[in-house]
Amino acid sequence: MKISEVKVLITGTAGFIGFHLANRLIKEGCDVTGLDEVNDYYDINLKYARLHEHGVDHEQLVSGTIAASSKYPNYRFVKLDLAEHDEVVDLMVQERFDYVVHLAAQAGVRYSIDNPRAYTHANIDGFLSVLEGSRHSKVKHLVYASTSSVYGLNTEMPLMEEAPTEHPMALYAATKKANEMMAHSYSHLFRLPSTGLRFFTVYGPWGRPDMALFLFADAIRNNRPFNVFNHGKMIRDFTYVDDIVESIWRLMVKPAQENPEWHGDNPHIPSSSAPYQVFNIGNGSPVQLMNYIHALENSLGKKGQYNMMDIQPGDVPATHADTKALEDYLQFKPNTKMEEGVQAFVDWYQRFYYND
Repeated sequence: MKISEVKVLITGTAGFIGFHLANRLIKEGCDVTGLDEVNDYYDINLKYARLHEHGVDHEQLVSGTIAASSKYPNYRFVKLDLAEHDEVVDLMVQERFDYVVHLAAQAGVRYSIDNPRAYTHANIDGFLSVLEGSRHSKVKHLVYASTSSVYGLNTEMPLMEEAPTEHPMALYAATKKANEMMAHSYSHLFRLPSTGLRFFTVYGPWGRPDMALFLFADAIRNNRPFNVFNHGKMIRDFTYVDDIVESIWRLMVKPAQENPEWHGDNPHIPSSSAPYQVFNIGNGSPVQLMNYIHALENSLGKKGQYNMMDIQPGDVPATHADTKALEDYLQFKPNTKMEEGVQAFVDWYQRFYYND
């Protein structure tokens, strides 16, 4: 099949990673349909701006109706809540997508403490719609976003896909763990190839305003103090968004297959006798939070004002991805240097918000 004949559904294209993936697949020549509820969890004007970059006028959108792009003949967009089960399944059956990349979700660890129902609505009910649509339309491969947060209380680093994930620290992580289990059941029952991606702290241009890099940059730029939790003694495996997109692109066209060596007597957790697999996607080079902040200060040319705080409920002090399985499978390793990624974010941030 020629790449121009490949039909792809990407959920979450008004969001951060979905926006970047749509950019890539549009340029590759795929027939791309984006889907998003376009909710107001964070600044909706940023979501509108992402849509406009793809040639979609948010003021003309009608829920459930596919809108053409004014920029790209191979891109369309539909505004739809994934929890609208019948509408989502009908869309997927009618369109017969070859590949589905499911990135839409209710994100955020701390938000889940006060708004738990938003997570079951979007991350459980919404994912069930995607699974049912994929099943009934015989999708060649379902790729979906999980999270490094599924590792929860684990402290042994680096985190490998084989590590236990039974002790999540927040409901957000629990819903993503549930997604992995739901995907496995569909892979087993209906032979639906599925690949789950445990993302590690994704950052870059067009990033979410509720994430640390954006919050820090906004505070430094505007001479406001900002909170640094666990007194700065945090370690994160910061992963640049272009590395995430490259990994998804390579994985999408390589459907999960049964592991012939898998056996129930000694189950290999990230694979199965079903066409199912799970991968970490991280840079594999954990960074001290204060070094991340200092790189941001260097890019902005300004020193920040810190409020050193205790760690927050639901936060983990360290993440570090073991990415050997991904590297062996794709012959690709996320490798953007943190300083380069931070500079790219700052360049976008200052241009987008201040016309610098």
